[in-house]
Amino acid sequence: MKKISSVILAGLMLVAASCKESDFSDIYPDPSKISATTVEKQFTGFLQSNKDYVLPGYTHYFTMLRITLNQYNQSIGWVNGSGQYVPGSAGVENIWFNYYNLLAQYRELQKVYNSKTAEEQADRKFFMTVAKIYLYDQTQRMVDVFGAIPFTEAGMVSTNGGDYNSSAAKFDDPQVLYTMMLDDLKSIATELNGTTINAGYQKSFQTQDFINKGDLTAWKRYCNSLRLRMLNRVSDVAAFQSRSNSEIAEILGNAATYPIVENNDQNIQINVYDLNSPINSKGFQDGMGPGTWYGNTAGKKLIDFLSTNADPRLRMLFEPGANAGGKYIGIDPMATAQVQTELSNAGVVAIYNRYVTNYNQFFPGIIINAPEVNLIKAEYYLRSGNDASAKTAYETAIGQSMDFYNRISNVSNAAQGTKPANVTTAEAAAYIAGNGVNWAKATTAAQKLELIAGQKWVHYNLVQPYENWADIRRLNLPALSFWVDNNNNQTLPPVRLNYPGNEITYNPANYAAVRENDKLTTKLFWDVK
Repeated sequence: MKKISSVILAGLMLVAASCKESDFSDIYPDPSKISATTVEKQFTGFLQSNKDYVLPGYTHYFTMLRITLNQYNQSIGWVNGSGQYVPGSAGVENIWFNYYNLLAQYRELQKVYNSKTAEEQADRKFFMTVAKIYLYDQTQRMVDVFGAIPFTEAGMVSTNGGDYNSSAAKFDDPQVLYTMMLDDLKSIATELNGTTINAGYQKSFQTQDFINKGDLTAWKRYCNSLRLRMLNRVSDVAAFQSRSNSEIAEILGNAATYPIVENNDQNIQINVYDLNSPINSKGFQDGMGPGTWYGNTAGKKLIDFLSTNADPRLRMLFEPGANAGGKYIGIDPMATAQVQTELSNAGVVAIYNRYVTNYNQFFPGIIINAPEVNLIKAEYYLRSGNDASAKTAYETAIGQSMDFYNRISNVSNAAQGTKPANVTTAEAAAYIAGNGVNWAKATTAAQKLELIAGQKWVHYNLVQPYENWADIRRLNLPALSFWVDNNNNQTLPPVRLNYPGNEITYNPANYAAVRENDKLTTKLFWDVK
């Protein structure tokens, strides 16, 4: 049987069925099981098609993040071995297929919408607008790990009547994609300010939208916060510097026109309400795995960073090894494999707090949150020479990060581990004033940027691995040391992922245009430091 490119296959699956997922709940009906789909239900099918890569789940964490990004970020500790810096093909292919399934579902949403009358389209336009925000968020994530990806021509098999031979998609330049998405998101921000939802569709929006529950203001915050993230990502690129500075200033200077996520009550995330529905984080437990798989074991750098600064998030994020006598110990990436293995076998290595993280079946699917936004603001204000505003945003982010993990702990249903005491405001204040964290004790812009980067690293850890990896590569902070694998051509962690073999084999003509850049050592266009 002839195999086909994943960017084609994702669309081809829609020829026979739309959004198929056999166990999707009655709350969000599967469009493949009803006689005719609608814009509203196809919108939900679009959102649910990649929910398992937003909610923490088994496949994403175990086959991909455990052996790639979480190691490259030193969010975890592991035992060194030759070949560890070459991303596993299965995990890379999984995220590739998942994204192109999402994109194919979006194309089907477009197809359904375009089949409606002008009046029907006018009533439902907001579904298309907010869907594009989510699509661009996920597209940015793909660009930030691969570089050029098929987008403008991808996912078109259903639209092209099932003709996959004519649906092979070109790879779009990442800088061009960033420009297009930033242009569109700016227009969307303006459009949403003038959007009024027909009363007859407000209820269906609340029902079908399991991210923001039909809250249009939340989608505005999502749009503008995503713009901040992307504008900050390209802030060191010469071609984007002027745009980055002016548009961030415009967003932050016009809160009424461009609302953003300001506090944890406004976080954009998929919340888990009913464990009997497919919207849950049950797979997080096996995704991180037991300590023998090194998916949940602590790294020395992060443990030392938290311990040295007396960070109260230490108890929220980690629990001591069973034989560690209450001490928090992490695996040193620079140690020999023998030393690392002996340390692990001794039962003294700390693991991620099971109560808060992987055994917490109510762990939300994190998209954008207030600590992240305030750390972006802090970096922008520092870059702009506004030290007072940078300090305020930085300190606000730290307190919000502690509150963020308090909230996650407070919704946990875990039977494993022990619920840690919530971080108090007094603890947060003492931490912010302490050595290694205190803004005033950093006397140069470089030192202050290091403070911001350190707080991003702690806040993101393995909960937001893609944002973590992007900022580490972009800033070269925090400074991480890695064992050099001299037995492999890839001696250190990569700066991007290779394209999956399926795409190389079955989309050869379009792959040829990007072959020369398909190296683990090829930096992304925004990685200029």
